Amino acid sequence: MTPEVSAEYASSPAWPASRTDGPSLDHHRIRVRDALPIVLIHAICFGALWTGWSWTAVGVAVALYWLRMFAITAFYHRYFSHRTFRTHRVVQFAFALLGTSSAQRGPLWWAAHHREHHRHSDHEPDPHSPGWRGVLWSHTAWFLTEKGRATNWKTIPDWHRYPELVWLERNHLMGPILLIAMLFATGVMLATWAPSLGTGPGQLVIWGFGVSTVVLYHATFTINSVAHMVGSRRFHTGDDSRNNWFLALITLGEGWHNNHHYHPGTVRQGFFWWEFDPAYWALRAMSWVGLVWDLRPVPRQVYDAAARARGGA
Repeated sequence: MTPEVSAEYASSPAWPASRTDGPSLDHHRIRVRDALPIVLIHAICFGALWTGWSWTAVGVAVALYWLRMFAITAFYHRYFSHRTFRTHRVVQFAFALLGTSSAQRGPLWWAAHHREHHRHSDHEPDPHSPGWRGVLWSHTAWFLTEKGRATNWKTIPDWHRYPELVWLERNHLMGPILLIAMLFATGVMLATWAPSLGTGPGQLVIWGFGVSTVVLYHATFTINSVAHMVGSRRFHTGDDSRNNWFLALITLGEGWHNNHHYHPGTVRQGFFWWEFDPAYWALRAMSWVGLVWDLRPVPRQVYDAAARARGGA
């Protein structure tokens, strides 16, 4: 990262001026009680052996995958972690609530750990670097430890003033519970009023929550693991971040990870028009109707650095 870009990012409202590490917590030992909910969500998928499938259930699963992936990439990551655009308080809460339905905890927990990742990327104590703890650790195990499950409130002082976000953070299970309840109720109604669709409450819960959430889990987690191992490097960033077009396809643009680590302060992950970044495109569309605004662009010096990198290749 260039000194100018580094200074710009460090001085942004998304990043505390001084290091605050939080309490001394065990960050090596996986806690069984924290792993059980993740295991159970995976186990739910086997229910499809009994409920079967329908195009309705699969369509709901696919739609919920993309909708919740947008909440994670555009809001948990680009908004709550990096403050790369602004929005209304109601929109902020709505997408925070939608993000919790992904069963990836609350937006403030997510942002706190992600900021710590950028502070120490691929160097201890980066919470999920495959380089010093291994790929399985970076993909899943890191958030099953005492430290991984805790929210370091000192790293997110910018979000303390929103009581509704603090409440949601402490009640993040509300999202998955509401989603499951809505899927169950929808399944009952469809089985009663539209039996030709061949679905029901159990099938919609298994596909719409179980299958969709598990696929969403592992697609999201690849950015912590695979995107630091496989792909190309346009910029020298002092870490192992990579650009990976396939990961960009399955995460709405998050796969341009080397771009992101070079300049985290922009709303775009794909810096060029040919770099697939539908999360950014959707945010642009939302800005046209006033739902979001002040989308932070890629600075000119970043494109200059990319041109120099091409020239030196």
